[in-house]
Amino acid sequence: MNKVLTIVGPTGVGKTELSLQLARRFQGEIVSGDAIQVFRGLDIGSGKVTAAERAGIAHHHLDILDPKERISVADFQQSARRDIDQILSRGHLPMLVGGTGLYIKAVLYDYTFLPQDPRHQQLTRELEQWPAEQLAERLRQRDPQAASQIHPHNRRRLIRALVIAELSSQSKSELEAQQKHEMVYDAFILGLTLPREQLRERIERRVDTMLANGLQDEVAGLLRQGVTFEDQSMQGIGYKEWRGFFEGQQTREQVREQILIHTRQFARRQMTWFTHQTPVRWLDVSDASQKQQVISEVENWLKEESCSKPCGKESIF
Repeated sequence: MNKVLTIVGPTGVGKTELSLQLARRFQGEIVSGDAIQVFRGLDIGSGKVTAAERAGIAHHHLDILDPKERISVADFQQSARRDIDQILSRGHLPMLVGGTGLYIKAVLYDYTFLPQDPRHQQLTRELEQWPAEQLAERLRQRDPQAASQIHPHNRRRLIRALVIAELSSQSKSELEAQQKHEMVYDAFILGLTLPREQLRERIERRVDTMLANGLQDEVAGLLRQGVTFEDQSMQGIGYKEWRGFFEGQQTREQVREQILIHTRQFARRQMTWFTHQTPVRWLDVSDASQKQQVISEVENWLKEESCSKPCGKESIF
């Protein structure tokens, strides 16, 4: 199995900085594992690595879609795996880096999707208008097992499960049971973390830097292009919070507070998700000695022969 170095962790923890260091050290090329960075023009709010920061390190899966387009987990999986194949063909190390857990896991694991149904997008748009309580109740009727495993306020997962239940002859639970839940790569999953207060401070600095760098103007420019807050690209944190401001209902300071709150909440969810869903080697990036130890572990992993059979197994969801 081919090796893929994967770097995950909460927003603001320093994934970009470390990924660039490791890419230089191990002849790596970076594949973005972020659901918003795929969209052109959404740069500041998504924390997209700049051309100057890349400094000669090849990056893939950035700016591949217009902000009016949509991308599914299946689309993401296919295009990211193509990038990985091309990197491997050049004899370089693929590095999957990002914080969108489901997207990253879909790339690494044997996650098989249903054939594309032309009704999928229309039904998704219809369900996006439903309140979370109605989505949860409908899913309890159509797939009780899936409903019991999804938080009733997690709209995206509720919608995804409902689309499967409505359009497929099998429920989400039945489809999951058919998966082997095994990695398709020999992946070293490095998770970055920080003490809670340090991460909170980093998140606050990150949000203030985005505002100082022109996040408001970036959103205004997207709206002038015809992008709306209903578009998938504008559902990301750092973008959706501006709706009330541009509709004259909120101040810039209120937007800032909403972005901070949502980013902190998302960071907690990311830590929980990666802890329970992937075999992560956690690294406290504030600990220099720990960082050197992890680099040594990566070096040893790269020297090992790749797994001849699946390297990891647990639930994809």
